[in-house]
Amino acid sequence: MAKAMGDGKGAGVFMGIVGGIGAVIGLWALSALTLSLSQSGASEVLRQYMVAIGLISEQATLVDFYTHIKGVEYLICVAFFFAFPAFFKYVNTPKVTVPGQR
Repeated sequence: MAKAMGDGKGAGVFMGIVGGIGAVIGLWALSALTLSLSQSGASEVLRQYMVAIGLISEQATLVDFYTHIKGVEYLICVAFFFAFPAFFKYVNTPKVTVPGQR
């Protein structure tokens, strides 16, 4: 029966290769972050990251700026609509009392 199911060595080798690739990528990312922090400082690295992912951008007109702010506001509202009912349920749960205690 062990022959039919395999002994798992192939899966172990595969996981070792994937883990090795992940370790190399992690070391590369850590060294890139360390080098960039040492050369330009944390605030500049954070600014460049935010520009790269689109959180910071040049707004050409007031309408562009307002549209961006409105989109962020909608995201905050959606987050609130999901978070508030959960918080309300957590706050208004009945208190459990144990018999024999005050």
